[in-house]
Amino acid sequence: MTVDPRAYRDAIGHWATGVAVVTCQGPDGPAGLTTNAVSSVSLDPILLLVCFDNASRTLPAVRASGRFAVNILAEGQEDLAAVFASKRVQTEKFEAVTHRIEHGVPVLDDALAWIACDVAELHPAGDHTIGIGAVTHVHHLADDQGPPPLLFYRGRYVST
Repeated sequence: MTVDPRAYRDAIGHWATGVAVVTCQGPDGPAGLTTNAVSSVSLDPILLLVCFDNASRTLPAVRASGRFAVNILAEGQEDLAAVFASKRVQTEKFEAVTHRIEHGVPVLDDALAWIACDVAELHPAGDHTIGIGAVTHVHHLADDQGPPPLLFYRGRYVST
């Protein structure tokens, strides 16, 4: 049985996800992309999964650097998500947001949280590569600070 890709996309779109920007410090400077394919894998050891589109310009930078950060976006950061989802030159993406280098990776100043990882494994999976990161550092706002997370549902950003 063959499943129509559009039908699959519509069905999986009913799974609400958070939105994150994955960043790294590549050989040509900072690189980043928007994704909602992020998941906690394990607590012992602490591992995080991120899926990279094989055509992304960030994947080669992650391969070269061996590190990445997942920056969890807040409600109201839709424009920032759009910048990192675009095909803009990587340096232009980072001109759109204040950031700093922490533990060898760029982290976004206004993210709800960020998680820095060393690349533990990269696995080919169709038109994507599954990245498993060994978590090395984390930072998050206190529970009573900041807005709710940015969510993606049925092909668009939604409020909680």
